[in-house]
Amino acid sequence: MDLFDYMREQNKKDTAPLASRLRPETVDEVVGQEHILGKDKLLYRAIKADQLGSIIFFGPPGTGKTTIAQVIAKTTKADFKELNATTSGKKDMEEVVVTAKENAAFGKKTILFVDEIHRFNKAQQDYLLPFVEDGTVTLIGATTENPYFEVNRALLSRSRIFELKPLSSDDIKTLVYRAVNDEEKGMGMYHAVIDDDAAQFISDVAGGDARAALNAIELGVLTTDPDETGHIHLTLEVMQECIQKKALGYDKNGDNHYDVISAFIKSMRGSDPDAAAYYLARMLASGEDIKFIARRIMICASEDVGNADPMALVVATNASLAVERIGMPEAGIILTQACTYVACAPKSNSAESARNAASALVEKTGTLPVPVYLRDVHYEADASDDGSGKFQGNGTGYKYAHNYPYHWVDQQYLPDAVKDEKIYELSDQGYEKNLKAWLRKIKTQG
Repeated sequence: MDLFDYMREQNKKDTAPLASRLRPETVDEVVGQEHILGKDKLLYRAIKADQLGSIIFFGPPGTGKTTIAQVIAKTTKADFKELNATTSGKKDMEEVVVTAKENAAFGKKTILFVDEIHRFNKAQQDYLLPFVEDGTVTLIGATTENPYFEVNRALLSRSRIFELKPLSSDDIKTLVYRAVNDEEKGMGMYHAVIDDDAAQFISDVAGGDARAALNAIELGVLTTDPDETGHIHLTLEVMQECIQKKALGYDKNGDNHYDVISAFIKSMRGSDPDAAAYYLARMLASGEDIKFIARRIMICASEDVGNADPMALVVATNASLAVERIGMPEAGIILTQACTYVACAPKSNSAESARNAASALVEKTGTLPVPVYLRDVHYEADASDDGSGKFQGNGTGYKYAHNYPYHWVDQQYLPDAVKDEKIYELSDQGYEKNLKAWLRKIKTQG
């Protein structure tokens, strides 16, 4: 690094956004993601021991994918290279590979971090494969997309996948106070103070995105005049302006925020479309994430309506897709349509009860053998192959339901040890009443 590079790096540190400056230096400073970075977890131990294999991080924006990669860069003895798939191409990868081969000649490892790895096309991902496979480079990929759909399967099989979760409100609050008080990397030099209700508000409405919360803090500090004591006072009013969301329904502990969400769900469950629409309006006015609201409607459509009206889940799911494509304010109309439909629909919790009963049965009995006649039929050369092309064993004795009246035949489907268990109990609500009558008919006349 020459003098100009050094000065450039120093200037970058001074002018970088707060979210960038506040990034932790060590794994112990990382906030959240305890499910993968707890002190007894594999990733924590691997970073500490500097013994990383190829890994891929995936999760929503602002959850720490790049942050963890930067921590690895600061703690590893390997040569750490960084590419962004939105701006880098094959030529950039070739340069990294050349350097990696030179490093390997001297016994030094090379770690390549590829941000937005899903944006590399198949050919670009294929180029990396042999160098990841032979250890020339250790790959760290980061993506907001599901890697099982967007990343080369061969590359996935050579990497360990870590899913990052949205940060909790408490995690965000920890970062908020750190940002306000840290005099070296945060906004402490401005003598800022933040009210507890303002910190709680930002933590709640950030939606698990640390970057969004920190950007709001930085904006609040830089645009607020100091008071007569020389302090910059970040009030609830200041923070709701900075994040452009109102604080309706938020109190110091955030309890009222969750009360409104709870009331919304219970109003749909209780078949009160007026109350459901009212609480929805309050959430929208408070700046609640429309995707979060849509998820709650989908859950209610299955948990509380179920097969009493199967269209409820169809409406809720399509509403979820529509609000993501349309956005506010029109998304409010779509969410109102969905929540009032679910509220008006006949109710049944049979699906939830069946899930609970089935889970309890599996927990109690473990992995029971599937009846032989229900097992997969294997088509392979074998001593028991009679020439028909059908493996004699698995599948033998299976009765094909479509060959019988009403397309139903009396046949045991549960494992022998639990063959008499009753898991799904249909109610007499809505369409479930029709399903119950149909099952009764085919079992008595079929």
